[in-house]
Amino acid sequence: MKLVYIFDAYCGWSHGFSGTLHEVTSRHPALPVEVVSGGLFVGPRRVPIREFGYVQGANAKIAELTGAEFGDSYEQLFADGSFVMDSEAAARGVAALRQTAPDRAAELATALQYAFYVDGLSLSDPATYRTVAKAAGLDAEAILAAFAAPRTRAAAEADFRRSAALGVTGFPTLLAIDGDSVTPLAYGHATADEVDVRLAAVAA
Repeated sequence: MKLVYIFDAYCGWSHGFSGTLHEVTSRHPALPVEVVSGGLFVGPRRVPIREFGYVQGANAKIAELTGAEFGDSYEQLFADGSFVMDSEAAARGVAALRQTAPDRAAELATALQYAFYVDGLSLSDPATYRTVAKAAGLDAEAILAAFAAPRTRAAAEADFRRSAALGVTGFPTLLAIDGDSVTPLAYGHATADEVDVRLAAVAA
């Protein structure tokens, strides 16, 4: 059995789920975790952040419910309103980090969200991946090369297809997959204890 975490690096609820994800993976270190980018802001949704007026209210609710931090630099980015969240670029970044350190995919996905939601860094900017790589003790040049490589763009597109094939309609979604059996463990928000109860039922 493995866990499959479908998220979007530009999704506030995914950012809010980071603490639960960390706790679940800490409690179950032997369970492999596959991280899949969902593609929230692609195509016609790739517009300036000011177009998403509901985001500030949603972020306040996320912070209240989960304790997730939304930093001053992010708030300034939102106040300016011109920033464009590009989930395809973010998915390439996730793929580049995942290729370099596959066993740390969940940790690195969380680090990317922190870079945006706390530090206000663009996930389209290669410099952000240099920062994340160095903080994680990874080879920054290898990750930057992977971020720009055609195969990484293909990996991002494959992630979007996998998310759709799994029937995911919102982020984050945490699944337990055992052979052909797919069991939802969390959708949008759940505590680590709630996930554990559902995981125990799957393993029973």
